[in-house]
Amino acid sequence: MLRSDESWRESRPVSRWPAGGDGSATDAPPVLRPPPLRREGAPLKKLLAPLGVLALIGWKFKALLVGALKFLPVLLKTGGTMVVTIWLYAMAWGWKFAVGFVALIFIHECGHLVAARRLGLKVGAPVFIPFMGAFIALKEAPRNAWIEAQVGIGGPILGTVGALASLAIGSATGNPLYVALAHTGFLLNLFNLAPVGFLDGGRVATAISPWLWLVGAGIMGGLLALHFNFLLLLILLMSLPRLLSLFRKRDSEEARYYEVSLEQRAIMAGIYFSLAGFLALSMQATRVPPP
Repeated sequence: MLRSDESWRESRPVSRWPAGGDGSATDAPPVLRPPPLRREGAPLKKLLAPLGVLALIGWKFKALLVGALKFLPVLLKTGGTMVVTIWLYAMAWGWKFAVGFVALIFIHECGHLVAARRLGLKVGAPVFIPFMGAFIALKEAPRNAWIEAQVGIGGPILGTVGALASLAIGSATGNPLYVALAHTGFLLNLFNLAPVGFLDGGRVATAISPWLWLVGAGIMGGLLALHFNFLLLLILLMSLPRLLSLFRKRDSEEARYYEVSLEQRAIMAGIYFSLAGFLALSMQATRVPPP
């Protein structure tokens, strides 16, 4: 890079050249020499040197970096949404309860994840939605109602185990925080067992009797009448397509989807109603009476 600077012209002495045979001197134009170029490469070298070292380290451990990058989507989806959800809940209930509550939701979603993978279904990592819970995305649809019901019941089963673990810690330590978390966990899993829409209970009902969706819609409608809640309204609206499907004739493919053996129906009904009853009793046992 050349520097534009003309001050050197005036600072040079004027040279005298002899002219003619009489020995007189005349003013001769000065000899113009450009100033030396400034070397601008040193700062650039200082910047590139650390980058070169990092590139060398990256090349050395490229296998480790490639392996870590495979988990980047999981960290962004699950970890990122989990942190945001904890932060928002912490502003309302404090960070300790927020961490425990989000952990219980995560355990619940892992139940769906384990059940889906055990059945050979491709499934994505859990994604949290603040004040609405979390979900896992099935990358392929269940082949029949029996498989859908197994994936649906997996979340409440493992979620109940997580709530019981919190209750055990609270009983052993005498810390009421864990008892409160256990109560919330029981409530969370019982709510998800409501046989309506995309809730877990709505999926389990496909293997017991789809007509249970009408019962779930009645429950949601009653709750909305007592106390309006946008989430309840959203669940009810999203359940309408399945509710309407009860009153139209199914084609052969849909009929095959809902084909469940009597034994499978009895097994799922036994698990579903037993779990719902246990959660209701556990909620009552861990309820803290008002002061």
